Amino acid sequence: MDWAWIVRELDEIGRRTLEHVLLTVVAVVIGFVISFGLALLIRQRRWLQAPVIGVSGVLYSIPSLALFAMLVPFTGIQNPVTAEIALVSYTILILLRNVLAGLDGVPAEVVEAARGMGYTSWQRLWRVELPVALPVIVAGIRIATVTVIGLVTVTALIGLGGLGYLIVDVGYRRFFLTATVVGSVGAIVLAIAADRGFVLLQGALTPWARRRTGS
Repeated sequence: MDWAWIVRELDEIGRRTLEHVLLTVVAVVIGFVISFGLALLIRQRRWLQAPVIGVSGVLYSIPSLALFAMLVPFTGIQNPVTAEIALVSYTILILLRNVLAGLDGVPAEVVEAARGMGYTSWQRLWRVELPVALPVIVAGIRIATVTVIGLVTVTALIGLGGLGYLIVDVGYRRFFLTATVVGSVGAIVLAIAADRGFVLLQGALTPWARRRTGS
């Protein structure tokens, strides 16, 4: 390990880490918005569930390098849009399943009680169903985030930044092991930090679930 190189390149490492985080956050946020909208649509038209989940499953099964190769002719190389389309497609299956599972898991008597209190369908969704479904939904966001953090490293192959730049451009292509180790360890640390952060967030947002588990 070349510790002197690490000290010299701290600014570059920090910049690549920030790029990695930004690519991840954008993908997860867009993926959640799309997945939440699809989940609401499926709840209104249940026949859509099988085809929508089927298509999202196909997208999820495509190897990342193959998906990038298919997108480059249309969106270009070294284009964040290329990376985000691919990354978002990998989040939809995870997020959609968890949003649906969370909303479908709300007890029927709870929904009926809210309906009896005069809540509209939107009021039931936001005030009753979503709070109850939140632990499952947050768990899906947690899994999707950790998954995307790993996939972002591959975007270096299409000329984008992130910690993958240290692994591929500096480490692999220049045969410099230190950069490879720094990029790999950085991605692992980000994934662990995100995972633990969502665990804490879930506990803070759903204290009733934590108390029930403890009892």
